[in-house]
Amino acid sequence: METQDPEPIFPHELRDAWPALSRDERVESFRLVPHATADDFFLSLSAQEQAALLLSLGPGERRTWLRLLAPDDAVDVIQGTPADLRASLLHELDESTRREVQALMAYAEDHAGGLMNPRFARVRPDMTLDEAISYLRRQTREKVETVYYAYVLDPQQQLLGVVSLRQLFQAAPDKRVADVMSRDLITVAEDMDQEAVSRVFAEHALMAIPVVDAQRHMKGIVTVDDIVQVVREEATEDIQKVGGMEALDAPYFDVGLLAMLKKRAGWLLVLFVGEMLTATAMGHFEDEIAQAVVLALFVPLIISSGGNSGSQATTLIIRSLALGEIRLRDWWRVARREVLAGVALGTTLGLVGIVRILVWQGLFHSYGEHAVRVALTVGLSLVGVVTWGTLSGSMLPFLLRRLGFDPASASAPFVATLVDVSGLVIYFSAASLILKGTLL
Repeated sequence: METQDPEPIFPHELRDAWPALSRDERVESFRLVPHATADDFFLSLSAQEQAALLLSLGPGERRTWLRLLAPDDAVDVIQGTPADLRASLLHELDESTRREVQALMAYAEDHAGGLMNPRFARVRPDMTLDEAISYLRRQTREKVETVYYAYVLDPQQQLLGVVSLRQLFQAAPDKRVADVMSRDLITVAEDMDQEAVSRVFAEHALMAIPVVDAQRHMKGIVTVDDIVQVVREEATEDIQKVGGMEALDAPYFDVGLLAMLKKRAGWLLVLFVGEMLTATAMGHFEDEIAQAVVLALFVPLIISSGGNSGSQATTLIIRSLALGEIRLRDWWRVARREVLAGVALGTTLGLVGIVRILVWQGLFHSYGEHAVRVALTVGLSLVGVVTWGTLSGSMLPFLLRRLGFDPASASAPFVATLVDVSGLVIYFSAASLILKGTLL
C-alpha cells in the first residue's frame, strides 16, 4: 500500500498557527511549505523566530536558510542565539558574508552601525549615466538587494553624493554622475543611537539613510524597514516599563513562566515595600483618624487622585522625551506648565469633591455638624495632592534621564506609590489646619 505524501501547507495558514505550535511542530510544518513560497515565509519571521527555527534544523538546511539573510539580518539572528552556538552559525556563512557579519557584530546592537546593511548600491562620480545603470544592474545581480538610491563614492570610499534611480533614467545618458548627483546629504554617524536614527527618518521621510564614520567613509545604509522594527521594539519596551515591569526580550508566549515572574516580581516587590510607607504614614496620623473617623472615608479618594495625576504626567513626559519633543533643558518650562495644570486639575476635582460632600450631607447627614470644614479639607487637599502628583510625575523622568537611566523606568505604578505617601501627609496636614478646634 502506497504512503501518501503529506499535503503542503501554505504560508498564510502556517503564519496564523505559528504562535501556538511547539518547536517540533514548527519544524515539521515549515518543511511542508512549498519551496516557491518558503523563502518569503522564512523572511517574514522575527529574528528570534528565525534563530529558534535554524537551531532546530540540520546543518545542511541551516546553512541554506542562514545564507538567505542579508548581513544585518544575519547579525540579528546570530545575536539571538546562545553565545556558545554563535561560532557554529558564523561558520555556515560564506567567507565574504562572514567578514561583513563579524564587522557588524562589533557595533552595539542599538547603534546605527548595528542596524545597517553593509551592502548598498555605489557608483563613481566620473561614470556616465549609462555606465552607472549597467554597473547598478550588475550589483543587484550579485549581492545588493535594496536599491533605493545609488551612493557616489570616491576611491577612498568617502561619500560624495547620492543619486536616485529616477535621476539616472531621466537625465541624458552621456551625462556624468557628478552632474546629477545631490550633494545635500542626510547621514547618520555609525555610533548614533537607534532612537535618534528613527527621528532622522521621521524628519526627512527617506527610504534609506547612509551611515558614515568620523572621516565620512560610508559604512552601510539603514533602511526604513529596519527602523520600523526598531520603533516597534522601543515602543513595546517603553510601554512595558511604564506598566511597572522589566521589558520582555521576546514575544509574550516565547517567554517562559519563570522568566516572566522574574521580570514582574522585582517591580512588584519595590512597589509593595513603597506602599508599606502608606501604612506608616497612616499610623503617624492615627490620633487624627481616631478623633475624626470621617477623615478615613476620603483617604482612597485623595491618594488615587494624586496617583492618577502623577501617572498621567509621567506618561506624557516619557513619550515626549522619547519622541524628542522635549529635552533635558526644557525641565523648567515643563515644571511651570505642570504646576499650572496641576492647580487647575486639582481645583476642578476639589470643587467636585466639595459639592459631593455637601449634597450628601444635605440629603443623608452623613458627615456631621462640621461637614463644611470636612468638605473644605477634602477640596484643599485635592488641589495640593494633584498639583504635587503632576509635578513629581513630570519631573521624575527628567531626573532619571539626567542620571543616565531610561526615563521609562519612571513607571506609572512607581509614581502612584510615591504620591500615595506624600498625599497622605498633605491631606492630614490640611485637616490639622482646617479642623483644629472642631473635630481635631
